[in-house]
Amino acid sequence: MDDSYVDEALTDAEVAFQRTRAQTGESDLDVSNTALVQLRKACRLLEAARTLREQNGYYTVVIEASFVAAERSIQFYLLHRGHASGEDLRYEHTEVYQQGAKVNLFSQEFADRLTQLWKQNRAEVYYRETVASAEQADAMLALAEAVHRYILNAATLRHECVCSSERCE
Repeated sequence: MDDSYVDEALTDAEVAFQRTRAQTGESDLDVSNTALVQLRKACRLLEAARTLREQNGYYTVVIEASFVAAERSIQFYLLHRGHASGEDLRYEHTEVYQQGAKVNLFSQEFADRLTQLWKQNRAEVYYRETVASAEQADAMLALAEAVHRYILNAATLRHECVCSSERCE
């Protein structure tokens, strides 16, 4: 792809990331607290998933966003309570579930079930080994919302949530 429009697009993307690192970015995410950034990323992902789901489709993207929103919510809790640092955010996807169990955010059984759900289903849907369904998208979105709500209650920082939905209350 060298010397093509794809190479040019790659160069443009690299430059855009280099130029804008210190600039104010997306609204609600321009906070200095690393934990709050993760919480608000979860909020934004949930809002995006809800919006796409209302479009009556995009099941694969809704499922993916829901998995990531749940991860971000758990990462928020771990950071907020001092159980993780910014460097720890690069966990393997399922490691965040295990960390949640280690700090008694939820049971080991729950963490194991989340891990199995991710391993057995997320990859199959994401890599199109199976076709995503409306029922799966709805169930994953409901799960991500429930995890988000549970963590907001556990952290007692509901006022920091920027979801525009009453589903987080």
